[in-house]
Amino acid sequence: MVRDRLTIPVLAFGGILMAVMQTVVVPLLPDLPRLTGASAGTVSWMVTATLLSGAVLTPVLGRAGDMYGKRKVLISALVLMTVGSVMCALSSDIVVLIAARALQGAAASVVPLSISILRDELPPERRGSAVALMSSTVGIGAALGLPLAALVVQYADWHTMFWLTSALGALGVTAVWWAVKESPVRQPGRFDVPGALGLAAGLVCLLLGVSQGGQWGWGSARVVGLFLGAVVVLALWWWQQLRTELPLVDLRLVSRPRVGLPHVAALLTGFAFYANSLVTAQLVQAPEATGYGLGLSIVQTGLCLLPGGVTMLLFSPVSARISAARGPRITLALGAAVIACGYAVRIADSRDLWMIILGATVVSTGTTLAYSALPTLILRAVPAEQTASANGVNVLMRTIGQAVSSAAVAAVLVHHTSLVGSVPVPTLHGYLLAFGIAGAVALTAGAAALTIPGDATTGGTRRARGRIRDPHDEALEGA
Repeated sequence: MVRDRLTIPVLAFGGILMAVMQTVVVPLLPDLPRLTGASAGTVSWMVTATLLSGAVLTPVLGRAGDMYGKRKVLISALVLMTVGSVMCALSSDIVVLIAARALQGAAASVVPLSISILRDELPPERRGSAVALMSSTVGIGAALGLPLAALVVQYADWHTMFWLTSALGALGVTAVWWAVKESPVRQPGRFDVPGALGLAAGLVCLLLGVSQGGQWGWGSARVVGLFLGAVVVLALWWWQQLRTELPLVDLRLVSRPRVGLPHVAALLTGFAFYANSLVTAQLVQAPEATGYGLGLSIVQTGLCLLPGGVTMLLFSPVSARISAARGPRITLALGAAVIACGYAVRIADSRDLWMIILGATVVSTGTTLAYSALPTLILRAVPAEQTASANGVNVLMRTIGQAVSSAAVAAVLVHHTSLVGSVPVPTLHGYLLAFGIAGAVALTAGAAALTIPGDATTGGTRRARGRIRDPHDEALEGA
């Protein structure tokens, strides 16, 4: 049927749309204080609110999808994203804009929910390439969103951008409702409300401290208090999860190397990947008076990152073939090594534009390999009725890695500055140091990937707590 053939492209469109929504606000940030009458610190919450809500809602909505229906929850997440975009289009009040961006954070669950649907609905021979494509949509959407938003902001009223994304969001909701079938795989039971609240409180404390540490001061009472609060709350949450019959996150499953190690690799890969976009954007926009900067506009900067997004689209089927032939942990390790090679290119030459684009594209290629392998590793290691929640946790680990990467890059660049005129700007040495750190983290991710047990050493995937084997897992092991 036509609907069956459209399932993969419709879900991929949803993933790309989610990444575009997260990116489009970036070109606006320098002008929003003037447009809204708010301070620069307040305006930055339009990014922070999306980060926090996405981190909290991804595992929560993943669990809800496993229990109540993945298609239903996926549509709900896309609706919240679209409503947030409409609110941004209708208002210039910073409080409304921040609340709207928090609503849009729900879309972070689109990728894990879609991957779980693909596992349930597709035959084994199509599953690998579809999951790889779905994983790549994050980078593809980010690469498309930045130049698109910059063009709209440059030539039209900034509200026009949100009307455009609202229309795309409505199209995405309609397409998923029409083309995607509800998965019959469920894990019935009572939703773990205390677990959801505890995880939300712990993650907000952790990520708020990480994202605001540079602005508030890493030794300030607020940041130290947030980190201490995160430790206490997450420790209590861990204790509660181990004693709950149907927990939000099955920590016994997470503690198994075949599940826990991919989560560690996801955190490290998220760190390594995010540094590429952050540092490249700042470096090429640096003034030419620095001796290394190219003085590019935000539109030109977006076009520099665009080849990386195209590469992610082209290499997603390649990554699936490597995983089918050699196993996803080899694909993950290879991807991490390619990321490190990309940073080696950046360290070798970050003055010529073509070398900057080449290095950034190599990093994107490695990210495609790594990101496509991570959900496949999770799918092989967890029961079918827990795939959305398990992949939600994996995406959460990527998000935490990206938040830590942002803070680390900012800290490095702040401590390596020089005056150009009377304005302090990062030095080339600071950028190269950031590349070196990201490359080292990528190599660490590769080492973690190689320690993940293979199917042969674990006797295959089994259901948690001694339940029978799942035919989906048997098919995956034979892939």
